[in-house]
Amino acid sequence: MKMKVDEQGVTLLGAGELAEGALARAMGRAGRLVAVDGGAVVALAQGLMPELVVGDFDSITPEARAAIPAARQQHRPGQDDTDFDKALAAVSAPFCLAVGFTGARLDHTLAGMSTLARNPDRRVIIDSGHELCFLCPPRLALDLPPGTRLSLYPLQPLRCASTGLRWPTDGLMLDPLGMIGTSNETANQRAGEPVTLAPEAPALLAMVPSALIDTVLAGILAAPFWAGR
Repeated sequence: MKMKVDEQGVTLLGAGELAEGALARAMGRAGRLVAVDGGAVVALAQGLMPELVVGDFDSITPEARAAIPAARQQHRPGQDDTDFDKALAAVSAPFCLAVGFTGARLDHTLAGMSTLARNPDRRVIIDSGHELCFLCPPRLALDLPPGTRLSLYPLQPLRCASTGLRWPTDGLMLDPLGMIGTSNETANQRAGEPVTLAPEAPALLAMVPSALIDTVLAGILAAPFWAGR
């Protein structure tokens, strides 16, 4: 059974490091809260009752389970996908903002990046508290100020046409084992001219500072989905 949300976005709360302000930033834009396994413990500690808790329940505490109505708990056992994947499968929403999926454990951070790539038909933004990370759609326009850090990281060899970058990517083959696109930044483009990205495959992660959440969200909501996804 899926939790259906017609217009509002959903905040997905994991059990990872929660940077100051990240949860409030997410819920200010996506006010419906879904806890991902041990994220339920974090939610309760913040004085919040999640609408849904999803996961294999290997990290939620018995006390948290007892405090949350059973009807709001969706146990999805199995080790073939992550709890992040399980939460996305359980929620139908126009977009999701994910916090608590990065931090001290690098394996959890990498797993979160993989979840973005496995779900190219979803609009999902991970907020680390310092940076936003999202899978670049086939065409994306962002109204970013000049000098904004915009990092690109390919998960497979691919090309990405672009405009408005200090170091253009047109004609380059980006490759996780070769040339990547981290620490790029926006150029001094003309007023009103957005930065554009057009990767050839759903395997390019983009990262910008967390303060630009509204700009990124507007761009992603206006962007097309990957064809056939």
